[in-house]
Amino acid sequence: MNLNQVTVPSLNVEVSISFYEKLGLRLIVKALPHYARFECVEGDGTFSVHLTEELPKGDGVYVYFETSKLDQEVERLQKEGVHFDLLPTDQTWLWREARLKDPDGNQVILYFAGDNRKNPPWRIEE
Repeated sequence: MNLNQVTVPSLNVEVSISFYEKLGLRLIVKALPHYARFECVEGDGTFSVHLTEELPKGDGVYVYFETSKLDQEVERLQKEGVHFDLLPTDQTWLWREARLKDPDGNQVILYFAGDNRKNPPWRIEE
């Protein structure tokens, strides 16, 4: 099994398209007003946004996008007016993360973990 698609809810798909294109995702399906799909510029993963009448309560959805150029990407996005809740910070779980929210409040984490994503020192051995 391979995870290759994540979808988040949105009250306005068109606004979300602008946001995720600014992050660097490539729009490949635009079915307004209900749906949009993007591909990541690295790897095979896709990501989509679908129209909903109500957003989830509480923390909602967390979406992680990895880039080895985290600090440069955050700097680029800040110059374009993107607000971050957390600037690039080294975490105790050995990832470097920056956090922001999309227009619908979904948590977006830009990060770099390298080999520690799948092979942290505390990985369970088979």
